[in-house]
Amino acid sequence: MLKSLFIQNFVLIDSLDICFNPGFSVITGETGAGKSIILGALSLVLGQRADGKSIKQGADKCVIEAIFDVSKYQLEPFFLGNDLEYDPESCILRRELYASGKSRAFVNDSPVPLAILKELGTKLIDIHSQHQNLLLGDNRFQLRVVDVMAENEILLILYKKEYTRYQGLRKALSALKERAAQSKQEEDYIRFQLDQLEEANLQPNEQEELEQEQETLSHAEEIKSSLYRVSSCLDGEEQGVVSLLKESLSSMDALERYFPRAKEIAERLRSAYIDLNDLASEMEGMIEDVEFNPDRLAWVNERLDTLYALQQKHRVSSVDDLIALRDQFRAQLTDIESFDEQIAALEKQVQDAYKELLQQAAVLSEQRKVAAVAFAQQLVQMVAPLGMPHTRFQVEVVPRKEPESDGMDEIRFLFSANKSMALQPVAQTASGGEISRLMLCIKAMIAGFTALPTIIFDEVDTGVSGDIADKMGHIMQDLGSKMQVFAITHLPQIAAQGEAHYFVYKEDVKDRTLTRIRPLDKEERIREVARMLSGSALTEASLANAKDLLGMTADRARRD
Repeated sequence: MLKSLFIQNFVLIDSLDICFNPGFSVITGETGAGKSIILGALSLVLGQRADGKSIKQGADKCVIEAIFDVSKYQLEPFFLGNDLEYDPESCILRRELYASGKSRAFVNDSPVPLAILKELGTKLIDIHSQHQNLLLGDNRFQLRVVDVMAENEILLILYKKEYTRYQGLRKALSALKERAAQSKQEEDYIRFQLDQLEEANLQPNEQEELEQEQETLSHAEEIKSSLYRVSSCLDGEEQGVVSLLKESLSSMDALERYFPRAKEIAERLRSAYIDLNDLASEMEGMIEDVEFNPDRLAWVNERLDTLYALQQKHRVSSVDDLIALRDQFRAQLTDIESFDEQIAALEKQVQDAYKELLQQAAVLSEQRKVAAVAFAQQLVQMVAPLGMPHTRFQVEVVPRKEPESDGMDEIRFLFSANKSMALQPVAQTASGGEISRLMLCIKAMIAGFTALPTIIFDEVDTGVSGDIADKMGHIMQDLGSKMQVFAITHLPQIAAQGEAHYFVYKEDVKDRTLTRIRPLDKEERIREVARMLSGSALTEASLANAKDLLGMTADRARRD
């Protein structure tokens, strides 16, 4: 419920701070006193867009702040989801407008985007005006009304969960088919690339080994010549290193008896002799192994050219990269070949989910059909005393071709105000006054099934008077026993039924005219109702009538 409203520097309001009561309250005042200005300020703090013209002339900044008790609305998930402090007994919405055209919004002193403020605002206050009556012709609104009357909240949660799963599977199937179609188009290309890589018979480390062999084969004559020259130096017939070492070793062996250090020298010479003698033998083998083979060189060059060409084609830098690409192509072809199986399996899941969705939709439909009959009967009974005694009303439940997020049903409200007139969609046949009364009764009915936000009826009683106005006031009074209700009215029959009465007026202050609002006490309320009965000139008769009217509504409230 709305606990208080603070407005500063808004249009004709310099400063306004007022507290509100639960239950049914009425707001009255002369035409042009500023009731619409207060309502406009409230709309802004609920997230409606504004411009610099909203700021009082001469002011730099406008502030509108509303405090709510949200303990009955189960809004904690909304606050947690938007990282906002949750205080169920004091939820503060604030809007600041600047002459520069900028605007800021706050929830519990935390800055929020305007969209968040507006989303929260729709959960807190329902401003019901002639414009909102257009909702009655909206099929989605009609469906929500029937679901509330059918108490379908849990069924809808289960249905929407299944609908989300079904849509997710359909989306996955569509993506898989698209991927399969695209892959099928690429299959020939992938297979060609794979065949080429497999034909190349790629081996790890092959390139490095071939490049080394290429170097050896390309310089075979030079290598062979150098090896022969070294071999001759080591073990040539004349002045070979090995022969000279052997001769030196013999000399040292002969000196051991006369020269003790000769033994050490001999050991070192023997070690060098053994190593170089082995090396000389190996050199002979190397000379035999190195052979210029033009056929082998041609094959190595051709093989390397193949590897280089594949690397350049696929924009990689090694055989290992080519092997990885080959394995990737293999995996892609495996996927392509398995797409049909994957699609078939997913299609089965989609079909199963669709069947389950239809079953849940059927349960919803049955609940709606039962509730629709009871709702139509109750609505007819409720509007009959409001000057619509011959009303006929029917809720038509029409099946959709495909399920949507709220089920398989299209709801149509059919209406006729006369016995002889055929039932037609309510938006096409009901007058503005008839739609106002229908909406009033509908909201009174659904209030017993769900926690509605605060409702403000903005002159929905236009075009009615007398006994009908009295009955409309009684409906609002009854609605106020379930929730907070405000009625902005010019009818004394409705004004007299409010538990609290607020008066909007203009006050001249120096060279300015300002809009004010204040609660009326008992005596002030009698005078205001008398004014509404007889005009600005109060008479004893009008005061007496006002007392009687207020007394009668008070007595009826006590009886109820």
